[in-house]
Amino acid sequence: QVQLVESGGGLVQAGESLRLSCAVSTSRFSINDMGWYRQAPGKQRELVATITSGGSTVYATTLKGRFTISRINGKNTVDLEMNSLKPEDTAVYYCRAVVDRRELWGQGTQVTVSS
Repeated sequence: QVQLVESGGGLVQAGESLRLSCAVSTSRFSINDMGWYRQAPGKQRELVATITSGGSTVYATTLKGRFTISRINGKNTVDLEMNSLKPEDTAVYYCRAVVDRRELWGQGTQVTVSS
């Protein structure tokens, strides 16, 4: 069974940085797109950033420039570097991966940014 495990969330002050990491527990299946999404209280889940197997990236327009998504070559891991965090970035961040043509989601990691 393939699992996605997120780590790196926490409580920070505005202006600080966090790095989230998502590890996919598989070596038998190919991993296509990977990405990060977030859901704030009372809001719908929204795209943060995605990265394809070829390295192409897509960012939410409002986040591009502050957040950077990366995928370690040869590793089943996708990271999200979050800089200059703002209170409105507070949300549960979810990792998404397409593994063997299946869409899988992690359980989420809480990011809280205080003002």
